[in-house]
Order: sequence, then C-alpha cells, then structure tokens
Amino acid sequence: MSRKSRISFGPGAASLILIVVILTMSVLGMLALMNARSGSRLSRRSVQVIQAGYALNGQAERTLASLDAIAARCAAEAQSDEAYLAAVADALPQGAAMDGREIVWSETDGYRTLECAVELLPLGGDARLRWNTHRLTAITEEIWN
Repeated sequence: MSRKSRISFGPGAASLILIVVILTMSVLGMLALMNARSGSRLSRRSVQVIQAGYALNGQAERTLASLDAIAARCAAEAQSDEAYLAAVADALPQGAAMDGREIVWSETDGYRTLECAVELLPLGGDARLRWNTHRLTAITEEIWN
C-alpha cells in the first residue's frame, strides 16, 4: 500500500509570498533611490571642483596676459637683453617673482593652488613668453567632507 500525501497551500501561503515579494521590491527601490541620491551629490561636488579648477586656470591666463603686456612694453623700451630682463623684473605684479629668465607665480582659492611658471624668451622674437609649469594641487579632504 502506498500512501500518497498531498501538499496543499491555502490562501495564507499566497498572501505570505506576496508580502515577501512586496517587501523585497520596496527594499530594492529604497537602495536604488539612495544610490541615485549619492550619485547626484557626488556629481554636484565634482562640478564644483572642476569649476573651481577652471576659475584658477582662467585667473592664471589673465595673469599671463598681463605679464605679456609687461614684456611687450619693456621690449619696446629696452636697448639690450639685460636691460629687457631688468625692466621686466622691476615691472612684475605682486605675487610674481623672476628667477633668471623664468617668471613664477601661483593662483589659489584656499583649497587648490595652481603653480605657474613661464619662460621669458629673448628680446626680438615674435613670442615673448612660453609656459614651463602649470600644476594644480588640491587639498581634497577639506573639499569632499
């Protein structure tokens, strides 16, 4: 004699499965929402950091333009290369320094520093300045926290 047993699920089992599925979908939805918020926050911070870097770069380019104007004015007045170098060294804006033929300065916004250096080319050429250094350093812990 073989005895066959039947397993039957009543209406309570279907309700239990439905509740488990709904809870699982709710948890997955909350996790997806938290991930989207974190990604949005990170994107906003990244945009702020990039904009600040470009602002420093723009300031460095404006400083370079003023240095080029100084070099052009000094080149028009100078009789020799030595006089040209001395005139440029005397006319440098505050924050810029001359070391030989190299002019160095830095742009900062408190969290980032853009170190810049250009070479003063010899008198009589078409170009007066050439980029040597253009290095951005940042204090990331302060920015991201």
